[in-house]
Amino acid sequence: MWGYGPADTMPYVGLAQQQVQHGLAYHLSQEISKRFALPVEFLETPNNRLEPYLQQGRLHLVCNTNPEWVSQPQQYHWSPALYDEEDVLLQRMDQPELTGLASLYGKVLGTSLGYTYSQPLMGAFAIGKVSRQDVRDLDTSLHMLDKDRLSAVIDMQRNLAYKLAQHPQMQLRFSPWVVQRYQVYCAYSRHLPIPAEQLDALLQELRDQHLIEQWLDEALRSATDRPVQHSADAQ
Repeated sequence: MWGYGPADTMPYVGLAQQQVQHGLAYHLSQEISKRFALPVEFLETPNNRLEPYLQQGRLHLVCNTNPEWVSQPQQYHWSPALYDEEDVLLQRMDQPELTGLASLYGKVLGTSLGYTYSQPLMGAFAIGKVSRQDVRDLDTSLHMLDKDRLSAVIDMQRNLAYKLAQHPQMQLRFSPWVVQRYQVYCAYSRHLPIPAEQLDALLQELRDQHLIEQWLDEALRSATDRPVQHSADAQ
């Protein structure tokens, strides 16, 4: 049982007919299924339930995560780092470049519900210097930004690059400011049905063979082939 959050998107999770059928998570699940002769089932899970479900064994695996983003990292076995990622900002082309935290003061930043960002940014939210606007998905965030209802949107660089490629008509650009760099991991439940070390070895092998990087790149290149479903909030 592989859990993913509602905001997880391509190039990590790609849905077709409400099933995970594209993206890095899909490729990894296929490799796990082949190596261990086990079916892998995906379960979309609200962010606030991912940890309880892992602890209870209702989920065996959550990827696209980091020990700093969970409340009890010691409860899980952590995989080798899968890839490097960074949080960046998308902004309107007609606005001055956002070059650091101070340039966000007094502005509204589109965020993902339940997500933890860099400590300085979380501190700025806490004291009200930057307004946090949780939005349910990236398509809605981009439409709100395009209509000037947000000052900027923060997310993983690859997620934003994928969405930007799907919306070439929008006058948006990346800010030059990299908010935070980090590595991305899988967290395993103690109820994982195979030895954690065996799954570690497989994931390390896939990284060493550059397959993880290849699958991420392929998913990014597929952005223009996948139509965007416009949500009601985006109108």
